[in-house]
Amino acid sequence: MRGKVWGFVLVAAVGGAAAWVFLHNSPPVVVDVARVSRGVVEEIVANTRAGTVKARWRSKLSPQTGGRVVAVPHREGEWVKAGELLLKLDDRVQQAQLQLAEKELKAARFRAQEACEAAELAQREWARGQALASEGVVSAQNLDLLASRRDQLRASCVAAQALVEQAEAQVHVAQAQLALTELLAPFSGVIAELSTEVGEWITPAPPGVPIPPVIDLLDPASLYVVAPIDELDVARVAVGQEVRVSVDPRPGVTFWGKVTKLAPYILDLAEQNRTADVEVEFNAGQDLSGVLPGASADVEIVVSRKENALRIPTSAVGEGKKVLVLEGGRLVERPVTTGLANWQYTEVLSGLAEGEEVVVSRDRPEIKPGVRAVGRP
Repeated sequence: MRGKVWGFVLVAAVGGAAAWVFLHNSPPVVVDVARVSRGVVEEIVANTRAGTVKARWRSKLSPQTGGRVVAVPHREGEWVKAGELLLKLDDRVQQAQLQLAEKELKAARFRAQEACEAAELAQREWARGQALASEGVVSAQNLDLLASRRDQLRASCVAAQALVEQAEAQVHVAQAQLALTELLAPFSGVIAELSTEVGEWITPAPPGVPIPPVIDLLDPASLYVVAPIDELDVARVAVGQEVRVSVDPRPGVTFWGKVTKLAPYILDLAEQNRTADVEVEFNAGQDLSGVLPGASADVEIVVSRKENALRIPTSAVGEGKKVLVLEGGRLVERPVTTGLANWQYTEVLSGLAEGEEVVVSRDRPEIKPGVRAVGRP
């Protein structure tokens, strides 16, 4: 019996010795490492899905009346100033109506002049009759007739002047109708889209129904980004915070902006996560060429920022906030206390010292505490 026990002990000793020899003679595991260093760490909030570049000054324009197009002075892509003519409709009917209204106004003024001159004459006749009546030359009955005629002609003068005002209003209406045949630029900008040509007919719409737009005008200097953020991040975002913006048409380029608006409600559509929209305006002085309305955009809102922070790559932080440190040629697992963090860097408050090397990737089963390892920066 004692021989069997010593046999088991011998086998275990030989196995342990073989394992020790294997562990110490096997080649070290090559691991990707990064040094604990100091630098900037930011806490950021990113959009949950692609945002969109928009133009704050953008209008889809259409004339307020129908008619045949007779002039389109500018084409797509051209810059126009505020007040410039964008489109003109056939205005022959409106011109004729204006001429008719102006002639009616002229006639009304002549009739008013005639009526008022007659009223003045009647006033003078009544005054003379009153003087003669005091001398007994004119009877009281004739004086009453003169007063009645004076009052009638005075009323006719007032009525004729009211007709002049009515005719003036008709002229203003005709001028307004004529102005509707011209579509002017409400602000300076670029014609992004033109969907009509000379000779085409723009059909008038029923009251309350707008005519479909024929010109899309936008000011490329008024660009901003609308992007959704998760409802869990809404409380951390505030107007005025700095934002990094990247857009698909300018890959590799980072733009800076500021949060200008945070939606006061949460979108709760069933097809998506619950989000709130933020608006970000680009800072002045940046080259925004190639940044076009409608382009996809991503935002990173800088919630907080710390300079000269002790930091490690975020990928080095494992479950339970533990890291693998390359120490003396072996991997040692060590717990750490973290602070600010983003997808790139995590601040280390305790547990590591500057200059130490940590493993940034644990994508292989042999990367574990206790094994011999060699770092690959």
